Amino acid sequence: QVQLAESGGGSVQGGGSLRLSCATSGGTGRHMCMGWFRQAPGKEREGVGSINTGGSSAWYADSVKGRFTISQDTAKNTVYLQMSSLKPDDTAMYYCAANYLGPGWCPLQSTNYYYWGQGTQVTVSS
Repeated sequence: QVQLAESGGGSVQGGGSLRLSCATSGGTGRHMCMGWFRQAPGKEREGVGSINTGGSSAWYADSVKGRFTISQDTAKNTVYLQMSSLKPDDTAMYYCAANYLGPGWCPLQSTNYYYWGQGTQVTVSS
């Protein structure tokens, strides 16, 4: 059973930065897709980015490309979401998710992910 725990959320002014962490436990195997998602009140859950634990490539939604960066520390079983140039539209609950989807590309659709964290709130003020 994979368990995920997000941390690092908070309130920041527009243009600022935050780094979210997603600590994983209970996982086995090398190729696990880790996705970051967000959901604002009244909106659908949106894929932000993803990374495969077996590689270093990451994939991003157009809305965050160039501003957000996903990385991982395999020794700590932790995936990070570095967010820069934050905008009020980035305000949402942010979730990390995981699933074993093999090597290569990891999708940004929430329906592909089985394990979910509890989320961490990010609020960006103008």
